[in-house]
Amino acid sequence: MFTASLGIFLFGLLAAIAGGAVGAAIGGNYAFVMTGFMVLASWGVFAATGSTFGFDFLAFGPFFGPYVAFAGGVAAAIYAGYRGYTTDGKDVNSPLAGLGKPDVLLVGSLFGVFGYLVQIGISQIPWFGSHTDSVALTVLISGLTARWVFGGIKQQRLFSGSLHNPELFHEDATSFPAKIKPGPNGRWLEWQEKPSQLIAIGALFGIFAGTASIFLAANVGAYLTEKGFANHLAAANANSFAFGVSAIIILFLITNRNMPVQHHVTNIAGLAAVQFFPLLMGSTFASYTWTYTTSWDSHTWMMALVALLIGAVFGIIVAVLAELAARLWYNRGTSHVDPPAAAIWISNTAVVGLAGLLS
Repeated sequence: MFTASLGIFLFGLLAAIAGGAVGAAIGGNYAFVMTGFMVLASWGVFAATGSTFGFDFLAFGPFFGPYVAFAGGVAAAIYAGYRGYTTDGKDVNSPLAGLGKPDVLLVGSLFGVFGYLVQIGISQIPWFGSHTDSVALTVLISGLTARWVFGGIKQQRLFSGSLHNPELFHEDATSFPAKIKPGPNGRWLEWQEKPSQLIAIGALFGIFAGTASIFLAANVGAYLTEKGFANHLAAANANSFAFGVSAIIILFLITNRNMPVQHHVTNIAGLAAVQFFPLLMGSTFASYTWTYTTSWDSHTWMMALVALLIGAVFGIIVAVLAELAARLWYNRGTSHVDPPAAAIWISNTAVVGLAGLLS
């Protein structure tokens, strides 16, 4: 969207300057919660008008896109710790406006611009740009870059406390998985780090997201077709709805409730369901005609059920990948490197690439 002309590019750039500062001011996780609300609002606009401008600008653009607002808040939190304004560079919950430090907001702005430019750059890469989640990958790159720029809280070390710091591995561990196992040096989410917990969260929230994604793809897609819009337009955005719900759930995590963090699961599982359902129906994602679920026969419903199970499998995979990312970068770190973002982009590429290969 923001590469159509110089004018719109500069408009988005200015929005990113402000968006990054807003993310810093209200805190990274609060900014991400707002992304969730923007997604749901965008779905209302989309279903009513067929326009994706809500997704393109409000939810996943420079207004409250995670690569601008959330990433700006993350970088600002790292900077605040680096300067000694705070004691925890991993704290992406606390609003930073209360520090009364304009330089913190300026760092948010700088990383808002960084995210805006990187996301555009990734999206322009041949094949890869259209076969990955450029938003999630940008969030990961931004977090790692901020850690590198500010060097860890008062330690001045490259990627302090991450995979690159083996002295923080578990002592006497003989295997790499044992060395990075969660322990006293830090952990991401202790209530969803064991294999049984990851399987439960991945499968069940995966099915949860898959049901909404398929229903939206079918019914909104059929409705918009009657209005003269592309039939698969709803399917292309269907996985974002459950993702938005999951983002809002983070609000309750911020209030010290042990909520499941699963937006990476709902994102990828919903995507897998709508990508593989047309294949199960003997078509492709691009050519399949979505119809109202009220017209589906028994065979179609059975294929939808199989698509949900595929979504559950990918939900488990992305849940495991996020926990692995936490153990590599987050747990022993002194700054926030987002595990869900690290898992989403590669899982998105796997789902879309595999679906394309099979079609």
